[in-house]
Amino acid sequence: MSFAAFRAPLRRQALSASFRRAELRTSSFRKYSTEAPKAAKSNTGLYVGLGAVVLGGGVAYYLYDSSSETAKSTSTALKSAAQSAKVATNFVPTKEDYQKVYNRIAEVIDDAGDYDNGSFGPVVLRLAWHASGTYDKATGTGGSNYATMRFQPESLHGANAGLHVARDLMEKVKQEFSWISYGDLWTLAGVAAVQEMAGPKVPWRPGRIDGFESHVPPDGRLPDASQGAPHIRDIFYRMGFNDQEIVALCGAHALGRCHTDRSGFDGPWTFSPTMFTNDYYKLLFDEKWVWRKWNGPKQLEDKKTKSLMMLPTDYVLTQDKSFKKYAKAYADDVDLFFKDFSAAFSKLLELGVPTQQFVASDAWIMQTVDDQKS
Repeated sequence: MSFAAFRAPLRRQALSASFRRAELRTSSFRKYSTEAPKAAKSNTGLYVGLGAVVLGGGVAYYLYDSSSETAKSTSTALKSAAQSAKVATNFVPTKEDYQKVYNRIAEVIDDAGDYDNGSFGPVVLRLAWHASGTYDKATGTGGSNYATMRFQPESLHGANAGLHVARDLMEKVKQEFSWISYGDLWTLAGVAAVQEMAGPKVPWRPGRIDGFESHVPPDGRLPDASQGAPHIRDIFYRMGFNDQEIVALCGAHALGRCHTDRSGFDGPWTFSPTMFTNDYYKLLFDEKWVWRKWNGPKQLEDKKTKSLMMLPTDYVLTQDKSFKKYAKAYADDVDLFFKDFSAAFSKLLELGVPTQQFVASDAWIMQTVDDQKS
């Protein structure tokens, strides 16, 4: 999906000279397994990592922010150890703890200044989508479980251009809540983005663990916006979605915009790119769309105002008989769209996560900021 990037302030922490000079071999950390341990009655098993080592926040950020993949693998190993230490001291996050993370994400999303219509919501949603949409049901690889976009080459895949904005933004939250895994953080952020931009409630539950560079999926698993219906089906069927779910997930394009310095495409899909609505579908059918004459990639623009755009993969929803049926239904019924999007997006966020890793048998509904005020 295409939506839309921040440097988290580097916290000063004392690092020994020997640590700064140490050369860490990636292979020495790959020998550790990040597969989920067998389910435990207390659900603390998923937090058990590599040893009872307490990791300081400054060291964690030093490793995360480093361009070295070795450093990032080291960071993952040490954070897993830190999670073990927390379990040993009986720290098991509750729903209330995750609600606090949600609330902080909502604050960060809203503090966007002049960035893209005043909200980081769309780019954060795109991060959650792209971190999850690499799943391959045939091999069981990819998906949100290992948060592999922290590593190259996935972070440099063309489909992920510009997502350093969202990753750096979420690193601010990570520094405050070091116990949460990146996979849980990014997917929870996607939920917060949808809900705080007036979208439907999205069921979510924690349990993802951080993986290693060796878990990075191959490039080409995310949608290519220049393609047609066969490509869309290939991408989404690979993840286990049907035509109805495909069309529902496309509705996320109600939010955000494309950037020429990222995807190459340009412009917003709707007139209210920070409000989750069914306008994406309405505009597809109500407006006259023509091919834009410019030096960029092939895209459509609305004939009336020339201020909106649609990608080739968007316009396919009006041309393919099966897709069109669902797109028209969502254009006519916002409640139906919200219901179906919620279910499909929740499913997307759990792709690649073994069921036994989840800390709850049923997904949670996180309260919006407004819910908590009432």
